[in-house]
Order: sequence, then C-alpha cells, then structure tokens
Amino acid sequence: MNTVTQNFNFYQGHDPHELVKEFGSPLYVYNERILRERCRDMRNLSSYPKFVANYAVKTNSNLSLLRIIREEGLRTDISSEGEAVAALAAGFLPEEMLFILNGVSAAELAFAAKIGATVSVDSLSQLETLGKVNLGGRIFLRFNSGVGGGHHEKVVTGGDGTKFGIMPDYIAEVKKLLNKYDLKLIGVNQHVGSYVSDKLYLEGVSAILSLAKQFEDLEYIDFGGGFVVPYHKQNGEKPIELNKIRERLDTLLFDFAKDYGKELTFMIEPGRYIVAECAVLLGTVHSLKNCGTKKYAGTDLGFSVFKRPTVYDAHHDIELYPAAHGGEGRRVHPSEPSTSVSKPEAVSVPLEKINIVGNQCETGDFITRDRELPPLCEGDILGVLDAGAYGYSMACQYNHRARPAEILIGRDSSVKLIRRRDTYEDMLVNMKGL
Repeated sequence: MNTVTQNFNFYQGHDPHELVKEFGSPLYVYNERILRERCRDMRNLSSYPKFVANYAVKTNSNLSLLRIIREEGLRTDISSEGEAVAALAAGFLPEEMLFILNGVSAAELAFAAKIGATVSVDSLSQLETLGKVNLGGRIFLRFNSGVGGGHHEKVVTGGDGTKFGIMPDYIAEVKKLLNKYDLKLIGVNQHVGSYVSDKLYLEGVSAILSLAKQFEDLEYIDFGGGFVVPYHKQNGEKPIELNKIRERLDTLLFDFAKDYGKELTFMIEPGRYIVAECAVLLGTVHSLKNCGTKKYAGTDLGFSVFKRPTVYDAHHDIELYPAAHGGEGRRVHPSEPSTSVSKPEAVSVPLEKINIVGNQCETGDFITRDRELPPLCEGDILGVLDAGAYGYSMACQYNHRARPAEILIGRDSSVKLIRRRDTYEDMLVNMKGL
C-alpha cells in the first residue's frame, strides 16, 4: 500500500511512525525536493521570454514553503489582505504580487494599492470602488471569458453559474469607468477553474487572448489556472502532459505578441499543482467498528484537519503504514465482533471496503467512503496523499481541536519543524481578559 511514496522516495529514509512519535498525530509532512520540481515545471512551461508563474497563496501559506517558492522564481496570486501579509513576511515584494479580489471592502482595496501591489477586480461595482480609493492607479480586470470547468461544481470559476469575472458584454461600461477615474488598465486575467485538463486550459487561453484584443497597450495577460493533479496514482493515473500544453502555448503566445505589436508579460496561475503532491497527511487509527452493513475506521483525520473530502467529495489515495508487528490492535471482520489480535507478518491479504472517518461530531466527517484497503488495526498510521494544497490552509479549530504541526523533509533528508502544533493556550489567548 505504500508504493507511491516509495516510488517518489517521499520520506527519504524516515519512518512515518517515528515522525508521528516525534511531532504528534495528525501531522503534515512536506517534501522540499518535490515542491521545487513542481515550481520548475511551471516556470518552464513556455519558452516565451516574458513568461511567469504566480503561486496561489491560498493553497498553502506556510512561510517556509513560500520562501522556497520565491527562491524558485515564482510570483504570487493574492486573494486577501492576510495572504499579502504572509507573502511579505516570506520575502515577496509588492511588485511580485497580483491581488485578485472578489467582493472585498474599500479598505482592502486601498491596502493593496497602498503597499504598491497590482490589483485585479472582477465587477463594475468593485472597479468603481477601486477608482475612488486609487485614483489614477494601474489595474488588472478579471473577465469571464465563458470557458469554465473543474472536478466539482464548487471549483468552477468561469462560464455560466459562477460569481467570478466581468462578462464581455460590459466592456463599454468598463472603459467609461476607466476614463472616469483615470485608471490605467495594464492587464486582463481570468480563471477557468481548478483541476482542469490541458484541452480546457488551452481553450481558456485562446478565449482571453481574443478578449484582450479589445484593449490597447496592455502589459500583462494572466491565463489563470489551475492544472490537474493525479490524485488517483494508485489506480495508475498519470500526470498532466505538460509537453502538450507547452507546444501549443508557445505558438499562441508568440503569435499574439507579434499581432499585438509588443512583447507583453504572460502569466499563469497553476494553483494546486505547485504544492499538492509535496505533502502527505499522517493520521492514526484509533477505533474500528461495524455499523449495520458498513465498516468504519475512526481516526484523528477529522475535517478540522483536512476538509477537502467533506467539502468537495475529493478523492485522495490512502497509504497504510501498519503498527509494529507483534503489537496488539483490533481488527473488525464483516461477521465478527471486535477482538484483540496480533498484527500478522507482512503477507498478501484480501482487501475490504471501509469508511475512514474523523473525530468530529458530524456525519459528513470522512476521508473515504467504501475504500478498499487491507484490514486495519488500532495504532496503524494512514497517509493521505497529495494533501499539500487546500489542506492546512483550510484547517480549523472546530470542536476546539488543535491544528496539527507541519514538518519539511529537506533535500538533504533533514527534518525541520515549520509550524508547531496548536496549544490550547494558543486557542484561548484571543478570548482572555474579555
């Protein structure tokens, strides 16, 4: 069950059980080498000379990871004032930030303009608000080019039925507001959706390039994102074929720049692609039970730790790291009550369907439904693969549970604590004295 991390040499000689013993369970484990490889994949996606990749800070805002991403030459895509504060703390300069904001206050728009970052807005209302707080400023506009897609309706950010972007029908009104507030439109951007295929992505690129021709003297065009991640590796899913994108993208970019009459900067927002595969979330099996026709493994992987399966019905491969041979655990069989048994030696065993659930007081708190796994025992460690994107960044303290620690396995195989586990003192500090 652990062939994926073995193939990637993810743990680089470290034992998941020992990592949990030292840093606690649950635990986010990141691999620096894989993170840098994914950054380079995106940085080199096109041979066009002014081509840049913007990292979406919302996917994971750990400062240590942000510093690595900046070292690799990426800029940032910012969706809130707080994300900007994190990016600044990690060393990003304001000119390396593109604020892509949606329905925010005038104060947040003013903050972005004040620090010297470029702001993109996606409605006539927000454009007017930005004009009032940043008269004469340089701005981006986010358009809805009509192309959208993704693995779940909640991650589709283009086309009909989404709250994002200005529809092309309103371009005349856009130009009036630009003139009214003496705003300089330097860039247009879009976002088709999260987890999109190469074909859909390139369709979106063509659509925004066509729209961009309606504006003169642009300096930037941002194609958005984000790229497919192979979440079903255990079933043989392959990575997105970047070579297919690279060849077609180069043709589109060079041809557009030639026709437009100037060398613009083209941007992409690969989204989850940068950080998803560089992390495994480790958790512990604490209970096993039959309930009607279903089998359940109770773990500390509640949705306060990892929310994607609950929110998006997202699939994540699971690896099993069994408890030490000879140690006691409880295994539940379909027709038997729970009994104490010793874990057998490593042999081929039949798989069984089991629901892996968390420790939140919610029916929707699950990691898998009817997933086929070897029989589990209490004390087993489970690894949730590809957990780096929207894992910790969506973690919370529901049920007053502490958020886990994060560690980084360096290229030299060293292990570094990059965020300590919450303490209850941390969780109470903002309420003390009130």
